[in-house]
Amino acid sequence: MVPPEEDLKPETQYTVFHPSEVELADTVAAIFKEVDAVQPQRLVFDSLSELRMLARDPLKYRRQILAVKRYLSGRDCTMLLLDDGTADGGQDLQLQSIAHGVIHLENLARDYGVNRRRIQIRKVRGTAYREGFHDYTIAKGGIVVYPRLVAAEHKPGFERKNVPSGIHQLDELFQGGIDTGTSTLLLGPAGCGKSTIALRYAVSTAERNEKAMIFTFDESINTLMDRARALNMDPDPLVKKGILEVRQVDPAELSPGQFVAQVRRLVEDEDLRVLVIDSMNGLLNAMPNEQFLAMQLHELFSYLGQQGIATIITLAQHGFIGSSMNTPIDVSYLADTVLLFRYFEKAGQIRQALSVVKKRSGPHERAIRELIFGEGTVDVGEPLTNFEGVLTGVPRFLGGAAASNDTPFPGK
Repeated sequence: MVPPEEDLKPETQYTVFHPSEVELADTVAAIFKEVDAVQPQRLVFDSLSELRMLARDPLKYRRQILAVKRYLSGRDCTMLLLDDGTADGGQDLQLQSIAHGVIHLENLARDYGVNRRRIQIRKVRGTAYREGFHDYTIAKGGIVVYPRLVAAEHKPGFERKNVPSGIHQLDELFQGGIDTGTSTLLLGPAGCGKSTIALRYAVSTAERNEKAMIFTFDESINTLMDRARALNMDPDPLVKKGILEVRQVDPAELSPGQFVAQVRRLVEDEDLRVLVIDSMNGLLNAMPNEQFLAMQLHELFSYLGQQGIATIITLAQHGFIGSSMNTPIDVSYLADTVLLFRYFEKAGQIRQALSVVKKRSGPHERAIRELIFGEGTVDVGEPLTNFEGVLTGVPRFLGGAAASNDTPFPGK
């Protein structure tokens, strides 16, 4: 005689079929009944792991999924199958083969900061789609996807013009200034004046009633604004008017696709004219794989150039004085113009020098000039013709009227 507690086991309730077969069949039959009653346009299975557990046998599981697909084939209904990727190493290729489309989502952990989420369309039958990975975020109200930027889709259509800095001697270095539709790299050691020169370009642009944007990764907005006021570049009325915008970016909270989407919105919706990225080192920290940074920057700079935007990027080098300085990543070949900053020593004082080493859009001055920060001013001196070795950090006087220890070099 069977004990009473054994009567409660599922195995004693069915004498022909295994319980898993009956449970899965009942579940699918219940789904079909509900679909007939509701007539939905969207049917979502969340998730397939539940059906896989009911079936136990992979063959039965795939047959049931195929039966559901055939059942819905004559209806005006789109079926979405959600899978957590725990089975078959996350690659159920047989299931993917019977689906019309396959969308893959990833959640990549970073050593610090928020995880990076990205989406990839692997297959959509009969429809064109953009290949590759695209960043996305989960925000209030839903999911926001940032499609990968393809510069070739945006055709150029602008008149090339000079972008003056507001410092006459600096514009002479570029023989008129940097040009619209080009990218300019300000390269040098920390503290040599790269951010200040970039700020000078942004303020001068806003003073001409043109939109300028500064993305600052390394410096707080308050510090940047205080320094601008101290150097007679009061940004407050320009910011209040909306033609100058300063946005502080936390690289630990940013995905590269999200940053590119912000730039595109500024270009397409707010008629951006000058973009400042301060600095490339901060943007580098937002990239989980630096080997792909150059490719993404190439697309971004190409897109901005085709839209006639003057892009200014700062990049800090390791080291201060001498020829042993290096950069965390070589992006100089991506920039159309390179403005080199250097520290040098003269009579026991540390000075700053700058020179244009590259300009694709036209000729440039090959002289080296001194960068001078005075009381409420930013100025650039005359060419340092009486010295050589300035870029090495220890110049040698060649002759002529040398300056005293407490004044700038001759010509200023």
